[in-house]
Amino acid sequence: MGLPGAGKTELAKEICRRTDAVHLNADEVRAELSSDLGFSIQERMEQARRMGAVARLISKQGKLVVVDFVNPTKETRNSFGESDFSVWVNRIDQGRFEDTNKLWTPPELSAVDIIIPPGLTVHEEAKVVMLSAGVHDWTEPTTLQLGRYQPWHEGHSALYDAGLERTKQILVGVRNTEGTSEKDPLGYSEVEGYILKDRPSALVMKLPNITNIIYGRDVGYKIEQVELSRELQAISATQKRKEMGI
Repeated sequence: MGLPGAGKTELAKEICRRTDAVHLNADEVRAELSSDLGFSIQERMEQARRMGAVARLISKQGKLVVVDFVNPTKETRNSFGESDFSVWVNRIDQGRFEDTNKLWTPPELSAVDIIIPPGLTVHEEAKVVMLSAGVHDWTEPTTLQLGRYQPWHEGHSALYDAGLERTKQILVGVRNTEGTSEKDPLGYSEVEGYILKDRPSALVMKLPNITNIIYGRDVGYKIEQVELSRELQAISATQKRKEMGI
């Protein structure tokens, strides 16, 4: 949120460039979904309500959503509803539109998670926001750990730790194998839950049932087998499922 011209959209675009987030921009939403609305306080509240509702619907599908709009008053912020992380882009004292300047009420400090002051580049702003919000930066070096995880167990956890010796973040790619055999009873949401219970900060993603990995030449990554201890290598996922009753 912030005054018109404060740099909200550029910040949102930079965050989306560095993640897989969906960007909801107020001008674009007004041009389509809210083309029936003007700029009275009641209509601004309805615009905020729609922005919040759409954002939460997309979020329920497992997508990160970045919403940028003025959101000028306490009433519009209440209409938007709950967000996971709120950013006030406070880089200017006056916006482009006089009517919005008159309407604008700075948010209560307790209602925002971070304030963006003047003097930072958009790249620096995005880095600060993402670190504060605990959002993974997809442009950083990342190790892919691919598997079925039916279920996730100690061996997978040890492999995760080995990956952290290579890069600072791990993408746990979950093959979508639910129902393809008796050894694959768990759906993605269940697998994700087990992974995040053990590794709360992990980046977890649902992937197709990948059965082959190929590449043509050295393009900046390598594929390697990590040798775990004999005890961890001997862990049986079948036995784990019996112990868990699945």
